[in-house]
Amino acid sequence: MNDRLGHLEEMILFMVMLVHEEAYGITVRDAFTEQYGQDISLSAVHTVLRRLEEKGFTASRMGGSSQERGGRRKRLYQVTRYGYKMITQIQDERTRIWELLPKLNF
Repeated sequence: MNDRLGHLEEMILFMVMLVHEEAYGITVRDAFTEQYGQDISLSAVHTVLRRLEEKGFTASRMGGSSQERGGRRKRLYQVTRYGYKMITQIQDERTRIWELLPKLNF
């Protein structure tokens, strides 16, 4: 597995964690827009979600179909144990580095 995580991948992984049980393309995009104040295309979200799954950070399953989606099913994502471990390591490393920085007064 490739354990490197790009910035956008990290942001999307956080959104999968945030929306938890209902993490699929649209809910992840909406959470991203709300949390980061930036627009992102649905196709970009889907690309990153697939990449995260290929790297083992997420796993997906097909949800039930609904009439509002024309009978189509949603692909639901969840963070894997490996994904949670990696995002925790990133946070720990950032905290460690942040604490090393000199405090500046502006």
